[in-house]
Amino acid sequence: MGPADLSRALAPLERRIDPRLIVGHETFDDAGIFVVSDDLALVQTVDFFAPIVDDPYDFGQVAAANALSDVYAMGGEPMTAMNIAAFPTGRLPLEVLTEILRGGQDKVHEAGATIVGGHTITDDELKYGLSVTGRADPRHLLTNAGARPGDVLVLSKPLGVGLVATALKGEKLGTAEERELVATMSALNRDASRAALAVGARCATDVTGFGLLGHASHIARASDVTLLVHAASLPRLASAEAAWRAGARTGGAERNRAFVDELTDWGVASELERALLTDPQTSGGLLVAVPAPALADYLSRVPGAVEVGRVEAPGPSRLRVL
Repeated sequence: MGPADLSRALAPLERRIDPRLIVGHETFDDAGIFVVSDDLALVQTVDFFAPIVDDPYDFGQVAAANALSDVYAMGGEPMTAMNIAAFPTGRLPLEVLTEILRGGQDKVHEAGATIVGGHTITDDELKYGLSVTGRADPRHLLTNAGARPGDVLVLSKPLGVGLVATALKGEKLGTAEERELVATMSALNRDASRAALAVGARCATDVTGFGLLGHASHIARASDVTLLVHAASLPRLASAEAAWRAGARTGGAERNRAFVDELTDWGVASELERALLTDPQTSGGLLVAVPAPALADYLSRVPGAVEVGRVEAPGPSRLRVL
């Protein structure tokens, strides 16, 4: 669901105040944070979607990594997970469901967490994901509200997932491009999260369905800052430009673009750069606001991470692209 529609759907709901809930949906953070004691908080999230790749095991891996990422984006460590599956029984062999669940289980175990159960329904469209509970120290969290002017923005994974996935569905790319796509989507954001806490960062989000600028806008609003993004510095999948030039487009990208347009000073960004900035990502990287003195330390801890911008004092636009 697009960010604009989601905001309108949530707006009429009554907000129940509980001092133990220190991060809720108001700041569009990636997970909720519920304090249990002075040094322990629960991190809770849920995420599921239809297949983005054809191989059932790969789909399970990607969906699990995507759900686990919400916990990492808050500075937490996953503890338990519950499967959520909608399966077209009678139309697909049950072995497909087994392989999806196996992929998800293997990824959860890689994260050091445990599958404790789940829920399945029959549906016309296959869907899979996880509800994940993690733990965190409430004194040391990563939230949308933690960015400060002078912080450096770092992205831990390349962009272009939506473009490449769409091109693959249209048979405009090949197996090498699919392998690259699966590898980036199934990679855990664990190292990027742990490194952020280690260097004293206090702000992060994972870049998923709302695109980089959509998630950046949540940081800008919650932290009352402006985020500057250097378009030329954006890391991208090797086949992202080829996918875009082949005509790969998504409805999600259009909704994301409409949502951020009025918030963004686009500068001289090209159409390809605008497409990358609003491209919906599945299991994308963490966007971390790193204190400037700790930038070199952070980059040394997270292979593949790239500096993509900085945090500024609030200005006329919440987002600026150069």
